[in-house]
Amino acid sequence: MSEDKKLSANEPLKLNSDYLRGTLAEEIADTSNGAISADSQQLSKFHGMYLQDDRDVRAGRRKKKLDKAYSFLIRVRLPGGVATPEQWLALDSISDQYANGTLKITTRQTWQLHGVIKNNLKASIQAMNKVAVDTIAACGDVNRNVICNANPHLSDVHAEAVELANNISNHLKPRTRAFHEIFLDEEKIISSEEFEEPLYGPTYLPRKFKINVAIPPHNDTDIYAQCLSFIAIVEDKKIVGYNVTVGGGMGMTHGVEETFPRTADVIGFCTPEKAVDVAEKVMLVQRDFGERGDRKWARLKYTVERMTADGFLSKLNEYLGYDLEPARDFKFESNGDQFGWVKDDKGNHHLTLFVPGGRVLDTPSCPMKTGIAEIAKVLKGEFRMTANQNLIISNITDAQKPEIEALLEKYKILKTHERTALMLNSISCVALPTCGLALAEAERYLPTVITDLEEVVEESGLRHDAITIRMTGCPNGCGRPYLAEIGFVGKGPNKYNVYLGGGFHGQRLNKLYRESVSGEDIKALLSPIIADYAKQRNDGERFGDFVIRAGYVNETTAGNNFHANILTEVGV
Repeated sequence: MSEDKKLSANEPLKLNSDYLRGTLAEEIADTSNGAISADSQQLSKFHGMYLQDDRDVRAGRRKKKLDKAYSFLIRVRLPGGVATPEQWLALDSISDQYANGTLKITTRQTWQLHGVIKNNLKASIQAMNKVAVDTIAACGDVNRNVICNANPHLSDVHAEAVELANNISNHLKPRTRAFHEIFLDEEKIISSEEFEEPLYGPTYLPRKFKINVAIPPHNDTDIYAQCLSFIAIVEDKKIVGYNVTVGGGMGMTHGVEETFPRTADVIGFCTPEKAVDVAEKVMLVQRDFGERGDRKWARLKYTVERMTADGFLSKLNEYLGYDLEPARDFKFESNGDQFGWVKDDKGNHHLTLFVPGGRVLDTPSCPMKTGIAEIAKVLKGEFRMTANQNLIISNITDAQKPEIEALLEKYKILKTHERTALMLNSISCVALPTCGLALAEAERYLPTVITDLEEVVEESGLRHDAITIRMTGCPNGCGRPYLAEIGFVGKGPNKYNVYLGGGFHGQRLNKLYRESVSGEDIKALLSPIIADYAKQRNDGERFGDFVIRAGYVNETTAGNNFHANILTEVGV
């Protein structure tokens, strides 16, 4: 980036914020309104929160000349998605006392709370702090929550991977005390600039930065969608090192073909003791060479695209002071979660529950939120959230398993995963009514779409055949829709771009099949293709591979041809 290039507005804002302090403390203390200024909204993201409003009531309030129904989303930093029973109970209580009474499990293995009004922000954060949970760097131009494979088949290997996720998270966590001063009432200590933020500096990163740790053959964390991933290479039930991937990312902008999702490149291998250093140096290359003039091109994926993977590796080796080793062989076989009971190599049990849309709440047919809280009161293990928005009740002993099963039965939770494989392999972002970027519904609408499609799924004998299906309300890609075999991306109210042909293991981007499809037309559009797949597929052929072979879409071979080779009838 040239020295005289104009910077985006966020860059001087960060520079002049006194390391993310700005006027946040004063604005949060102001009880005369429920919002904060535009500048403070940008800074609040670094502390794990977004200002939102209820868009369902926005028009009605405008007619009555009322202000928007403002509230905040709070996102927790939880490396590896592992939470103690005490932490679960605390978040459950906070959600009831200060939020909308639900817990949202995100695609980065953590909780989100919705509906927290400004007056309750500090109380919520302080309640989290009592159980060693915080929201630092859960959003913003920093390293976000580090995610990791959730289901521990090999407990020692999984423990190593989770430890790496924690170590990376702690090492790359911003050092500014702004969060503690603003939300935990810590007294400000005058410090030197170098001590304040030794890694990030005063302008932090150009955009968000996402890191992932995965253990083949399970790619439930979607390593190809991440800025940086570590793929564990396991020999004799021990991690001997990690393949390193860089340059994945999902977001794009409708109508701007220079923006595109991109799958990550495998660039080398490092031994376990070097992994944290590699993570730091990859982040620093992005800090120094990422785009700071236009935020649409500021993600690491565009830095790698611009430099090329080989060029990025060369610069990374320079920053490291040593060369990454050649990548080792690995193979992924699954992308979704494995539901039901699993017994690990030490004899402990782990139960993966399906959580529709990642939303933990009570319904008349399934009081899941109450049931999980009751389990948390007696659980001797822990909870693990998955990157597919589901929940694992983990490390249950033989002795405690009957007690847990009884509670699962009592609260009608035990059989939540007895759904079609299509439903079980679904992901949706929050979208409406709270996300300010949403162009269409997602979490509230995807179950309807899947229910409509389940008719042809059942008729075609595909009830137990997994097809990845994802819906997001806008093109930013929070639910990783561009890696799905069937992806829906909001284009406008009740309008979706439909994408087909993603790789089942998360290894290939999909391709636009139809543009601006009405929600009620999705069933008619896709049912014949699903039926055709059931009749014409080869043995073991996945839906995403079939639609390419059958000519419904062309294959996307790289992010930079995501918008190319689209069939001409796409707008029909």
